[in-house]
Amino acid sequence: MSLKEVMEVANGWGIWICAGIAVSVIIVQTVLFIRLSFKNAEGVGLSKDDAKKAFKTGLISSVGPAISVFVVVFAMTALVGGPMTWMRLNMTGGSAVILKSAEIGAASVGESLGSEGFTLTGLSASWFSIAANGIGWLIILFFLNHRMEKVRTKIGGGDPRWLQLLTASVTLGLFGFFAAPEILKGGGYSSSVIAGGVSMAVMLFVAKNPKLKWLKEYALGFALVIGMIFGSMLG
Repeated sequence: MSLKEVMEVANGWGIWICAGIAVSVIIVQTVLFIRLSFKNAEGVGLSKDDAKKAFKTGLISSVGPAISVFVVVFAMTALVGGPMTWMRLNMTGGSAVILKSAEIGAASVGESLGSEGFTLTGLSASWFSIAANGIGWLIILFFLNHRMEKVRTKIGGGDPRWLQLLTASVTLGLFGFFAAPEILKGGGYSSSVIAGGVSMAVMLFVAKNPKLKWLKEYALGFALVIGMIFGSMLG
């Protein structure tokens, strides 16, 4: 079977239907979470305007990461098929991790993604590897996610101010952990991180002006785009 025939199988209507069912579940979950969030906003001290502002901020902030995923779509579609790419990039895991797991799966049966010797066996192995990669995320979330708030509250000792500092520190540490290796790589990687960080700081400072307060909501999205532009230009 030629590579063209293998990809025809990967893009078959049956696979599209299966992927569509999975994506439909995600869409329904998203709508339900949004409805629950707005419904219970006042119960946690948020007004409807605050809830709308938070929703808009999150929506705008997702544009930057979505662009990077969109770029990966082209490569993954050619390697593992459109349905699998569409489904997996709508579910758990990062795009780069998913692509790497597909390569590992194909290599486990002695094949290479996209090569002329790529068979249905290699395709099946790559799909299995992609699925196995996502299972780890789901298992950890299922057993530990509901316990994390109790852990956070216990560590914070019930002091809301300390909890805010703790949450902010953990967030900074997490982003720092992921950013540090990229900075050390130099070139486009470091320039992307630095440009994004500096632009974020500048926009937050400028947003202190009452007339430019709206910029605070868009700062993260703009910073991500600026970082990617600098990375591509200087890489």
